[in-house]
Amino acid sequence: MLPNANRRGLAALLLTSALLGACSDGSNRAPRAQYDFSAVDASFRQFLDATTLEGISYTLVDREQGTVHEGALGDHSLDTVVQLASTSKMPSSSLLMALHEDPALDYDVEAGIDRYLPWEGVHGNPSSVQLVSNTSGIPGLSALPGYGPHLCQFTGNTTLQACGEILYTVPLPGTVPPGTRFDYGGTQWHLAGVVAENVSNSTWNQAFDAYIGEPCELEVFTYGNQWSNLGDWNGSPDSLSGQANASIEGGAITNMRDYAKILLLHLRGGRCGDTQVLSPQAVAFMQEDRASALGGPAYGMGWWITPAEGDNNALLYDPGAFGAVAWLDVERGIGGYVAIDDYSMDNAGNTLRQVLDTVIPLQQQIVDEARAAVGIE
Repeated sequence: MLPNANRRGLAALLLTSALLGACSDGSNRAPRAQYDFSAVDASFRQFLDATTLEGISYTLVDREQGTVHEGALGDHSLDTVVQLASTSKMPSSSLLMALHEDPALDYDVEAGIDRYLPWEGVHGNPSSVQLVSNTSGIPGLSALPGYGPHLCQFTGNTTLQACGEILYTVPLPGTVPPGTRFDYGGTQWHLAGVVAENVSNSTWNQAFDAYIGEPCELEVFTYGNQWSNLGDWNGSPDSLSGQANASIEGGAITNMRDYAKILLLHLRGGRCGDTQVLSPQAVAFMQEDRASALGGPAYGMGWWITPAEGDNNALLYDPGAFGAVAWLDVERGIGGYVAIDDYSMDNAGNTLRQVLDTVIPLQQQIVDEARAAVGIE
């Protein structure tokens, strides 16, 4: 079982490390790799020219150096704000872990969710971990045509609590016991948001701001629900609607600098700047594969996982239907985020393939060569 973090002990450890670092001889500093990501720029330019997309923006991060590269092509700028669709999943899971680690809350992500909800459920009492690893037994998006009343999760004209009561008390055909099947997305994610609201005694967005947004100094990142009225979105945060029924699995908006901060949170053992937002144990807990043993793909909490094989490190990634992709190579301590705003959902697969097949291998090669040049293994 994952323990709740000892925040006081972590803070003392961090303070001691900082003091020791301040007293050390500056001449002993580790060498700093110099990265040239022009080949990544060229690959994105070629990709954009070969598609009907009008723009793309991207950022690359490094555990030690922070943001090491940014780019924007076509009609994108470094400040472009996009809807994330499923690239919301990893940040949403991060909030659940932050709530779990708050000693002021009586919340355990591995406990059955019945104890946090006021209604009588019909889904076999899955845990929050099972909800956001798609292993709750509740039918996912593959069962969307039969969702009926559960479609409330895709509208902005209700609240998360009102929709949550429907989701929790109305059976879905095909439901199986928790922990027996992987089925991606849908009702289970929305229920995770209902649980988060109840245990935090706040709205989803209020909780996210308090536990993730404010300590990480996010400027744009928030959640709405425009699945039923995507045409109203114009790229401005002011055009976002549906915040009262925030889509937990697919309703976030962001600029790339906010998402870079979230990636660095996960690369730096749960820290944003000097603030310990998550414990290192919580970060690692999110990255554990919970689905392949059930016959599904390798999947953690909001992370798809490409397991290590041969000389290739394990990869974590979180793609969305509108073309955003986030990824981490934890062993190298690097990651990145790519945004397109294709709300036709025609190009998301192409973007993901570009990232997995071209961009990440280029990034890894550039990082390895630059580090080797200064003696970093």
